[in-house]
Amino acid sequence: MLDLKQIRQDPAGVAEQLKRRGFDFDVARFMELDARRKTADVRSQDLLAERKSASKKIGELVQSGVPVDEAKQTVNATLEKIAAEIDAATEEARLVSGELDELLMGVPNLPSAQVPPGVDESDNTGVLRWGDIPSFGFAPKDHVDLGEGLGDLDFDTASKLTGARFVVLRGDLARLHRALVNFMLDMHLEQHRYQELNVPYIVNAVSLRGTGQLPKFGEDLFKLYHDPDYYLIPTAEVPVTNIARDRILEAEELGEGLRFVAHTPCFRSEAGSHGKDTRGMIRQHQFEKVELVHLVRPADSDAALESLTGHAEAVLQALELPYRKVVLCGGDLSFSARLTYDLEVWLPAQDTYREISSCSNMGDFQARRMQARWRNPETGKPELLHTLNGSGLAVGRTLVAVLENGQREDGSVAIPAALQPYLGGKAVLEP
Repeated sequence: MLDLKQIRQDPAGVAEQLKRRGFDFDVARFMELDARRKTADVRSQDLLAERKSASKKIGELVQSGVPVDEAKQTVNATLEKIAAEIDAATEEARLVSGELDELLMGVPNLPSAQVPPGVDESDNTGVLRWGDIPSFGFAPKDHVDLGEGLGDLDFDTASKLTGARFVVLRGDLARLHRALVNFMLDMHLEQHRYQELNVPYIVNAVSLRGTGQLPKFGEDLFKLYHDPDYYLIPTAEVPVTNIARDRILEAEELGEGLRFVAHTPCFRSEAGSHGKDTRGMIRQHQFEKVELVHLVRPADSDAALESLTGHAEAVLQALELPYRKVVLCGGDLSFSARLTYDLEVWLPAQDTYREISSCSNMGDFQARRMQARWRNPETGKPELLHTLNGSGLAVGRTLVAVLENGQREDGSVAIPAALQPYLGGKAVLEP
């Protein structure tokens, strides 16, 4: 959520910044609601003062010669009238505050000054390319044909078990999937100094509001039937980041910043995908990620984004997968992000780069929703944290990239050297 004080000070300036990401902020509506709330608050305070003053009038009336019972009756009638007016003003303030909160909950984060202009992914700015795009002496197959040739990729059974956009992995591919998870976790724990977490796969609505998935993206979530407040997680970002909700971290606990890594399944309805990537494992309702989350002091968040992104890049480099790094333009930013790097891995069958990780700095946007704070030792006062997250990496898409980039003409797949110890030394998957 944006800073209410900042909006009040310069609503037109905030609206102008939001236009950079294609969002039309209703300044008039905001100013109307904010004025109504202020009026109701002032009215409540005036009535409370009036009630306090009226309570003292019994003695004054008695001293002026009015009988005690008559004085009490007169004052009580006045107090009852004031109480009713206080109730009405309080209810008005509550209703207006609810409308204002609802309005602000639908407003995305302000983009960083580093965000390039643009309306969609075609306007994103490339900043780095790593690795050599493989050259094949044959027409490369996609991961579906390769996986089915190996006998270990089964969409038909998954469709029978559940429906479209699910998959069953068998044998070598199931083991490869698990190997990727363990390899990523080990790298982030041993080389990048993360703390591993095992978190719930079900969260409540408060947690989803805290990180920005609700209320705006409710249609993309899987809501549990038996409890309307429970949802399957769309990403480990939600439970991991919410660990700091309603907390004040002391400077000693925060240290140079907290780094968490968690491997979880993720569940998304893909409500807005409109039939994209219906073939294969690129876009599924259930997939797995190794998620990275940083909680840092505001002064450290820019550097933290570079570090987090570098950690995701290190996985791609260790797996010898060619990729490019882009800065998302304003129109392609996610709701809560102020600045995002996308890492896009090369997929030979599509002859293009596809997203495999988004690494984002949320600034204090999520922290304000969650009231996630740290105590500044210089002032002794609580301040909002900055939160960051990114995939390190999306496991299914990494498996796709390993298959397609390591394929051979006979349908076998060469395994990157870094993964071979996790596969019992196996260097090639054979059809």
